[in-house]
Amino acid sequence: MILRQFLHTNPVVLSYLFGCGGRAMAAVVDPVGPIAPYSEAAEATGTRIRYVIDTHIHADHLSSGRELAAATGAPYLLFRGADANFPFHGVDDGTVLELGNVTAEVLHVPGHTPEHIALLVTDHTRAEDPWFVLTGHTLMAGDVGRTELATRAEEGARALYESLQRLKALPDYVEVLPGAYAGSVCGRRLSGKPASTIGFERRNNAAFALSDAAQFTGFMQADIPPPSPGAAEHRAANSGRSVAEA
Repeated sequence: MILRQFLHTNPVVLSYLFGCGGRAMAAVVDPVGPIAPYSEAAEATGTRIRYVIDTHIHADHLSSGRELAAATGAPYLLFRGADANFPFHGVDDGTVLELGNVTAEVLHVPGHTPEHIALLVTDHTRAEDPWFVLTGHTLMAGDVGRTELATRAEEGARALYESLQRLKALPDYVEVLPGAYAGSVCGRRLSGKPASTIGFERRNNAAFALSDAAQFTGFMQADIPPPSPGAAEHRAANSGRSVAEA
């Protein structure tokens, strides 16, 4: 298994490269900023970037996913139902992406945005059990993703509650590798530790611990922080549309 985590500070987000060193295959998830670090990481690990994936259409920053895909010849992946005004490779809930001895199962987990996906990753050379889940802005260390950037807050919260039940069903040992950490505007109680586990978040994440849908929906609509500057413009640009169209 190859795994590289990229911690960005402006904006405060996380990107990843993961894959199979033995079969020289990797995927990049949620790239932001210059694309050279991802290509250099692939070269350093002896892998070829086979997929470039955005977990969702971001509102807090400009994605460099399409740029990286064009530069490497890899397909650019979004959830099939994403409202994007450009060609992309659509994946569905349950799609399995193969990277040699490593696989990533796509989980459709709407709520933060309607098209949001997570990736449940297994290294089959070690076990048939999943090892970690790349959760984007759905579940993070200390909090869950805000729900009003792409839809109404209540509607998003209802969807997110159901998505979190899927993540809660994962074993406690599964590692949570999120798309943001403390300093990001996508959560209110984010930890500065850029990783966690399902079990730790189940016990210590106030939002993730809630087991009543109505209570969760109310919790998510209280004390909503202001959106990041340019949120509407970023989401529009990342979807290939103007602000008026998005």
